[in-house]
Amino acid sequence: MNDERSESFIETLFMEAIMEDLLILGLDVHALEVIDMINAAGVYRFTGLIADSPEHTDDFHGHPVLGCAAELGTFRGVKKVPMHSWKERGDRKDWVNVVAATAFIVSSAAIGRGCVIYPNCFIGAGARLGDGVFMLSGGIINHDCVIEDGVTMTSGVSLAGGVTVKSGAYLGQTCSVKQNLTIGKNSLVGIGAVVTRDVADGAVVAGCPARPFIKR
Repeated sequence: MNDERSESFIETLFMEAIMEDLLILGLDVHALEVIDMINAAGVYRFTGLIADSPEHTDDFHGHPVLGCAAELGTFRGVKKVPMHSWKERGDRKDWVNVVAATAFIVSSAAIGRGCVIYPNCFIGAGARLGDGVFMLSGGIINHDCVIEDGVTMTSGVSLAGGVTVKSGAYLGQTCSVKQNLTIGKNSLVGIGAVVTRDVADGAVVAGCPARPFIKR
């Protein structure tokens, strides 16, 4: 082995030695994508998944399921990242963020714990994200937005400046929200909706412009 390859090999071993273990909380298809994001970043070492409930297999698409929410105490001190489907919020002190290399986060933005930011996302000046925000690819959070805990933004969502999204809200694919509006707690914004007025807590809105969804 020549000197150059030897140095590279030693550096790789060193980096692997200092990487901390990371568990994924929740079993859903996005976990498979986040595993690849973790491996690509090379900051943490993915070690397995934790299920929401005891009704799980020992394997999730070839990846080990190491326990359920009730057994999290066994993994105290191990770094964790929640999927958007994770219902057991629990102790967040060991939560860490997984951010794709192609996401751009302006230096004046602030992000909480346990956030997942997919490739090609943008988070603008003064934006504030709480804990457990799950942001799929191509999302845009413009300046001074406030995103509370447990919000899910699916692919291509676009928030204009000054938008507040309250905890537990779910924003459907490619929806757009006008500046300075509030999206209520545990509300749902439909795919492709154009939101031009505030959305109430627990409401379901859809369409262009978005209106309350009435089941017929």
